[in-house]
Amino acid sequence: MNAAYNKEHVGDVLLIQLTTTAIEKTVVEKKGDFALLKEEATGEVKGFNLFNASKYISLDVQGNVEITPELVDKLQVALKENNVELALDVDFSPKFVIGYVEEKEKHPNADKLSICKVNVGDETLQIVCGAPNVEAGQKVVVAKIGAVMPSGLLIKEGNLRGVDSFGMLCSARELAIPNAPQEKGILVLEDNAEVGSAFQVPAQ
Repeated sequence: MNAAYNKEHVGDVLLIQLTTTAIEKTVVEKKGDFALLKEEATGEVKGFNLFNASKYISLDVQGNVEITPELVDKLQVALKENNVELALDVDFSPKFVIGYVEEKEKHPNADKLSICKVNVGDETLQIVCGAPNVEAGQKVVVAKIGAVMPSGLLIKEGNLRGVDSFGMLCSARELAIPNAPQEKGILVLEDNAEVGSAFQVPAQ
């Protein structure tokens, strides 16, 4: 789940995205303060807009909203009050984690891309990376599928020049770390960084 709120530019509307997969064709069903965004072919709810959001939830942010158990509980109450039958199944695991680059090989179809196998603690992800400084043996910051970058970019499954990629290796600049170097390259962490642990992205 990803959420965004910008009262100044959008109004008192909380925008919720429930999946990172693309919707083939969207249909909108309105129920009370909710506009449900559904996949036409399946009827599956892929996201929703909650109008008059401040009536249900106290929001003092402009932009990405942190997904917490408290927020989900309040959304569930709001859904019930508007007679919307929708159970929110939310993954609260960290989306920015410390990974270990186990392998790096050259992309067969792109000179400047590398295919990396990255251990993130509970799994090993294949990630295509364009950073010139990525090497096997490094500890790095991984933005997993569903992560929202400080820029607002949502990390999705991708395919770069014919190779699937399941996340992103991050630079200090992409993570909005103060005084980040301007040259291209991922952020390489100290050897004592714990693989699989959460990496705290600076608040915006």
